[in-house]
Amino acid sequence: MRLDKFLKVSRIIKRRTIANEACDAGRVQVNGKAARASYDVKIGDVLEISLGPKVLKVQITDVKEFTKKEEADMLYKLID
Repeated sequence: MRLDKFLKVSRIIKRRTIANEACDAGRVQVNGKAARASYDVKIGDVLEISLGPKVLKVQITDVKEFTKKEEADMLYKLID
């Protein structure tokens, strides 16, 4: 699954276009490297998303094309 779509499906970022813009601006890193929106995410990848002054670090635990709002947070786990 594409990185921008994963960010939207997991509801880390609300819209796919905003996720795409964040990737283009270099605010999203996968396993310590800047990633493009077309990057193919896998289970176990570690994402670092810079949202203003805050940095969100998560590990992907599952990849699904669609998910319910209540189950969206089960696609990743927070790391700190």
